[in-house]
Amino acid sequence: MNAHPPPRNGLFGRPILTLTIVVAALIGAGLGGVALADRDSGTGTARWQQPAVAASPSGTKRATPSAEPASGTITLSATGDIIMGSAPNRLPANGGDGFFDSVAEGLKSDLVMGNLEQPLTGDTGASKCGSPPRANCFAFRSPPEYARHLKEAGFQLLNTANNHSKDYGVAGYRNTVAALEDAGLRHTGAEDQITVVDVKGVSVAVVGFSPYAGANNLNDLDHSRTVIEQAKEKADLVVVQVHMGAEGSDKNHVKPGNELFFGENRGDPIAFSHAVIDAGADVVIGHGPHVLRGMEFYKGKLIAYSLGNFAGGGKTLSSAGVLKYSGILHVTLGADGRFAGGTFLSTYLNGVGVPTRDSANERGRKMVAQLSADDFGDTAARIADDGAITPPA
Repeated sequence: MNAHPPPRNGLFGRPILTLTIVVAALIGAGLGGVALADRDSGTGTARWQQPAVAASPSGTKRATPSAEPASGTITLSATGDIIMGSAPNRLPANGGDGFFDSVAEGLKSDLVMGNLEQPLTGDTGASKCGSPPRANCFAFRSPPEYARHLKEAGFQLLNTANNHSKDYGVAGYRNTVAALEDAGLRHTGAEDQITVVDVKGVSVAVVGFSPYAGANNLNDLDHSRTVIEQAKEKADLVVVQVHMGAEGSDKNHVKPGNELFFGENRGDPIAFSHAVIDAGADVVIGHGPHVLRGMEFYKGKLIAYSLGNFAGGGKTLSSAGVLKYSGILHVTLGADGRFAGGTFLSTYLNGVGVPTRDSANERGRKMVAQLSADDFGDTAARIADDGAITPPA
């Protein structure tokens, strides 16, 4: 979108701004490797990770999956919206070094994904907000070298199908792609783009959707099905990243029908998610409303409708009320697409928008568990006190 509304009242009557969200990965997933190359190209080398078991600062053990992933499976992690800052005056301290330290352990998985909600570019002179910027318009950018912070945090693939990827025009988007590739990071989100990575011998296609020009249009269900069918032909597993739904502190709940926001059709999240699963998708990861939403299972496949604001460096995203809560989603899948387990790890934005593990209170996990039960009933994902995700009985 090109403009945001003025602050709204949050859950506790506090003013809040609206912006984006997160998901991330199972701790203790075991050995993980991703070949950073297209399946058909035969290029690139495998990158192997050995996740460590870490303790929280208080010395208590962090949340872990209730069981080790079954053999023959891979674990994916994902987050909602990521904004590291906004140049030139709203960048994090220390040039962004250590920005993801609190959540890096929780992100570890075989394939770590996030929704990059900003360009990585210098000033192209093409800000969507004009100069001087229009009121209630938000254009974000961080320096191209900030791609290394994503890399150091463990991210391997970033989604760019969202309303801020072209905040600084087509040139800014191209600069973002170049910065990611220079850092050895994969990306998806352009129209008809199917990004395939090899994960421990399992080919995984990741496809991004949004209602914005240049991306796969989630409002065009016929085209959405076609892209997923093509992805299924290229890979063993298909992961959907989708920026969908109206935004704001009162938009936690998922209801049937199209969601409109400032005149934009932000899609019908339920219809879209069910359509892409019918076409062959194995998991749907949503972001966009700037708040957490519930999760459901459809035909045995997990749908996470919104994972909340993961990072808002430089106070670019509100840390007031429910807008501050997010999480890291871990999903374990078999090579045949069967759901083999999952975990939700709570995070929140601290006072300056840095992503922070909420291991003491797990507020995000509690919210998602309740929202899932409220909105989906018999199809709701079950989320246990340890964060483990299971299908309904």
